[in-house]
Parts: sequence; structure tokens; C-alpha cells
Amino acid sequence: MNKEAISLEKAVSNIQHAASDKNYPLLTAIFFWCGLVVVSNLYVTIPLVSIFSDTFDVSTAQATWTSSVFSLCYAVGFLFFGPLSDRYGRKTIILIGLGALAVVSPIIGLFHSLPLLVALRGVQGIAAATFAPAALAYVVEVFPADKRVTAIGFVSTGFLMSGIVGQVISSLISQHFGWNKVFYLLGVIYLLSAFLVALFLPANDARREEGGVLASFTQMGKVFVKRNLLKCYIITVTLLLSFVGMYTALGSYLSSPAFGLGGQDILYVRTFGILGMLLSPFAGRLVAKFGILTVLRGGLACSVFGLAILGASSNLAFLVAMSIVFVAGISITVPTLISLVGQLGGDARGAAVSLYTFILFIGATIGPMIVVDLLKAGSYLLTFETLALLLGIGLSVSFFIQQENRL
Repeated sequence: MNKEAISLEKAVSNIQHAASDKNYPLLTAIFFWCGLVVVSNLYVTIPLVSIFSDTFDVSTAQATWTSSVFSLCYAVGFLFFGPLSDRYGRKTIILIGLGALAVVSPIIGLFHSLPLLVALRGVQGIAAATFAPAALAYVVEVFPADKRVTAIGFVSTGFLMSGIVGQVISSLISQHFGWNKVFYLLGVIYLLSAFLVALFLPANDARREEGGVLASFTQMGKVFVKRNLLKCYIITVTLLLSFVGMYTALGSYLSSPAFGLGGQDILYVRTFGILGMLLSPFAGRLVAKFGILTVLRGGLACSVFGLAILGASSNLAFLVAMSIVFVAGISITVPTLISLVGQLGGDARGAAVSLYTFILFIGATIGPMIVVDLLKAGSYLLTFETLALLLGIGLSVSFFIQQENRL
């Protein structure tokens, strides 16, 4: 073996040795980054719908399938990859997903057929679904209790910020370089992310499920007999339902004659929500000081309050302020609830977190549907109040959850 090969092997060995020491800030940063770029894929086609409509000479409704198919495959994929990560390891599943995204994403930019594009977006959705359940279960298992909720907070911040970052990056790239380049860029980003995970993420040494692959899926049965988990899932469905629903209603409200804002101005208003998202990483400190259930209820109460009075004024500054209050509550609640689900899941935490992420994004899917029907039937105030009521149900349920083990 020549000197160059020995030096390279030694360098890789040193990197892996450093990784084995579990540099938690570095691991948290990697999970934040991967969460941001993976979930951004869910939103990148939203600004491209009109472009696809013109390019492929189809209706807007047909062009929106580029988003809908991804969302559907993304949500369904969660049910499978948590149990599979129980069986084959969290890091392995994450790497498979990032590798698949690195290959499929640039291929999308090569095709000029909407049916093929939609089909490949479905493949992207399945590949993207590998990250969240495996990463969240990894954090719950590997990170010490005093760092766990903080790490999940950063990952959750990446998830929430992706809704804004994905749209902004997609808009900028498509306007200046064409829609194809959006997917070329994503391919490069996922390839680099895969290298980061491969080099710096230690393999999880937690116990793997015995038996065949099907044995991993039987863990789902353990989840459904845990009443506290089922209560957590009731709360879960209200989170992104209200989050996506609020922004759907807010966008319609701001574009109405009452404000008359254009698409770019509405996007600027949405970006203020990032201020509320910045509280998510501090959820761990709040849990350490006040307890996980107290923080969960506090975050939900903050969100209900902000959402309930959001439509009570036609003052733009007031709307922005209340949207920040609402998002801040959601940003505190999400990492706290994930940590609680992981704790209550016990040996079946992979399945528990998979169901959590599935239900979370099912809520994101039905949120806009509910808002569209509400806006047809009533006012913007009624829409915001209904969403607040649904989130309030989650708040009420939180008072019936009993913590089984202390974090």
C-alpha cells in the first residue's frame, strides 16, 4: 500500500474516531441541515406550478400533482422507514435515502414530460421519508437526556424553516437559471449531505429487532395499545393542520382586497415566521426547567392564543406579530412532543416516531382542504377561529397525558 493510500486511510480513521466520541453539537448541526434540505423538497415545486403549467401546457390543477404526489408518498413512507431503521440501523436508512435523493433529483431536471416528472416526484417523496423517523429515533436513543430535546428542537426548526427556505430558493433559482437547475442543485446538496452523514454520524449501537423484516413492523401493534401515545397522536394531527392551514388562510387574506398584497410581498410576510421558529432549539432548556408536559401545554396554549386573535384585526403589523406568536408556540410544541413520543414508545420508538411523522404530515395535507371549505362558507375570522378550536382540542387532550418515565 502506497503512502498516499495509507495517509488517506489514516485521515478517514481519525475522522471516524472523532465521530465516535459523539460530538453532539456537530451531530445536531448535521441533523438540522439534513432536515432543512430534505423537507425543503416538499415545498420546492410550489413556486414552479405556474411554470410547469405553461411549460407542459396543462392546467394548474394538473401541475399541482408535482406537489401532491410527493406529499402522499412522503407521508406513507414514514410508516415503513421507522420500523426498517429499527431493523437495519438509523444511519443506514438515512444514507440510503440521501443517496437515492442525490440520484433521482438531477434526473428530474432532464425530463420534459409531466407524467414522468410526477412519477419521479413520488420516488423523491419515498426517499425523503427515510430521514425524519430514522433521525428522530436516533436522537432519542443516542443523545443524553439533557441534550435530547434541544437537538430535536434544532431538527424541528429545520423542518419548519424548510417551508419558507424551499420556496425562496426554488423561486430564485428558477427565475434566473430555469426550473431544471433547481433539481440539479438539490442533487449536489443531497450528495454532500450524504458524505457528511457517512463521515460524522456514528452508527447507533442500540439493540436491533430480532427476526425478519416483518418483525419490525409488528412493533406498530405495541404503539396502538399505549393510551398516552394515542393521546399524543391526537395532538400531533392538529399541529401541522393548524400550521399549514393558518398560512394558507393568511395568504388568501393578504391577497384579498383588504390588503391587496402580491405573491412576493406575501412571501416576505411568511418569512417573519422564522423569528418564532428560532425558539425551537430552546425547548430543551424549558423542559429541563419546567418539565416536558408543562412545556407541551405552554407551547400549545401560546399557539392557540396567537391563532385565535389572528383574524381580529386588519392591521398588517398586528397580523405579523400574532403569526409569530402562533409559530413560536408550534416551534416549542413540536420538539417537545417528538421527545415525549419517543419516550413513551419504549422499545417500539421507531414505530412510534414513524406514526408520529405520518400523522403530522397527514395533518399538513388536510389543513388546506379544511381552510378552502371554511373560506367558501364563511369569513377569515371564522377560519382562524375554527383552526384555533381544533388546536385547542389538542391542548385539552394534553392534560390527560401521564408521563411514564422521566427524561
